[in-house]
Amino acid sequence: MYGLIGKMRAMRGQRDAMMDILLASTGGMPGCLNYIIATDPADADAIWVTEVWTDAESHKASLQLPEVQAAIAKARPIIAGFEFQVETHPVGGFGLPAVKAG
Repeated sequence: MYGLIGKMRAMRGQRDAMMDILLASTGGMPGCLNYIIATDPADADAIWVTEVWTDAESHKASLQLPEVQAAIAKARPIIAGFEFQVETHPVGGFGLPAVKAG
């Protein structure tokens, strides 16, 4: 499996609008096992996104889906930046298939 954890910053006061865009565009992405959007209790303009994919190729392919491209275009004006992103290799957990750590 392939995972990403990232922190995005919305323009001041636009966090909820950005979350709405992300939530509306995350259904039905082939290879996506988990896509969680969370607020940051210490930062009113930040959003944390945690993703788990079957593999890196599925994530890369998702960025070309028409609905994802439309969401990116809609969100671009209210994105202030990306502060943090890390790749992970999930090994399982509630709701995910177990795999051997490698």
